[in-house]
Amino acid sequence: MLLVMERRYECVRSEALGRPMEHLRFGAAGQPLLVFPTSCGRFFQWEDFGLVDALSGRVEAGSIQLWCVDSVDAESWYAGQRPPAERVRRHLDFERYLLDELLPRLPGPPVAVGSSLGAFHAVLTCLRHPDRFRGWVGMSGVYDNSPWLDGHHDEETYLTNPLAFVPGLRDERYLDPLRRMDHKVIVTGKDDANVDDSVKLAQALRAQGIDVRLDLWEGWAHDWPYWKQMMTTYLG
Repeated sequence: MLLVMERRYECVRSEALGRPMEHLRFGAAGQPLLVFPTSCGRFFQWEDFGLVDALSGRVEAGSIQLWCVDSVDAESWYAGQRPPAERVRRHLDFERYLLDELLPRLPGPPVAVGSSLGAFHAVLTCLRHPDRFRGWVGMSGVYDNSPWLDGHHDEETYLTNPLAFVPGLRDERYLDPLRRMDHKVIVTGKDDANVDDSVKLAQALRAQGIDVRLDLWEGWAHDWPYWKQMMTTYLG
């Protein structure tokens, strides 16, 4: 029997962000994946670039479902016209949207996935709220927020910078659920401009007793064909 993958579009006003937020859901059963687009990308990006199709077999089989969210990067990290502190606060508005408005609609704790800046979102959200997630797959990520902050530093910039706060993390309320997560994957290309971020973050996590998988693929590996291969390798 031919199975058809369920696809559902929704647009719901976010109280945290004060504007409508769109997302796409693929599938109706299985482990939810919370999918972040690349920098300033849209909720339909994974569909357009073939990652949804690459995972369609598992979606149709009821093994996984995809929740593809929109970004607010142009209002936060990439909003160069705003003061840096406002950029961080807008990111935290986005985080509240995810935690308080979107995640309660999912059937269970998701695995967060993303590539490039989407990897930053996926990994950061899991690190800050490990009790709400089952893990992450971060592909070709950048994990240092300082390039977007024009030299500004405060408590909020520190707590949204994985390379800054993970080495000093001592609270077992965070460390214990991080250690128990099912999926902890950091993968990038050996020639990626941000490969050092991936290596440093993996080292910092391992120093905390968090068993993260770090894979370095040959070459640059920072484009959609690579990310499609990565997703089918680690979750496909």
